[in-house]
Amino acid sequence: MSDLIRIDPGPRMSEAVIYNGVLYASGMVADTTVGRPVYEQTQDILAQIDDLLARAGSNKSRILKANIWLSDMGQFAEMNRAWDAWVVPGQTPARATVESRLAGQGYDVEIMIEAAV
Repeated sequence: MSDLIRIDPGPRMSEAVIYNGVLYASGMVADTTVGRPVYEQTQDILAQIDDLLARAGSNKSRILKANIWLSDMGQFAEMNRAWDAWVVPGQTPARATVESRLAGQGYDVEIMIEAAV
């Protein structure tokens, strides 16, 4: 039996892949808050991450690494406001945040994580 598990595989990518006890998630963008403020988009994405981790049998205290892309670093504080309220104190992952053009109009935040399961 393979120890590789794909979560919600599609024709282009899977939402996540689990291998050797580590979940590798695809980049996540706002689902219901596209075009809304960065704070709201970040909350939306973090809720999606919570859901994905729960489906994989993990949780946010087990996130190893997060990569965050912002369409405008001027919104760094707003993204961090949502992030800081969400992370588990003392269990914060390694993290990088960079400014980048994102995949579509109205997407201002994208987050990609790796987590132990």
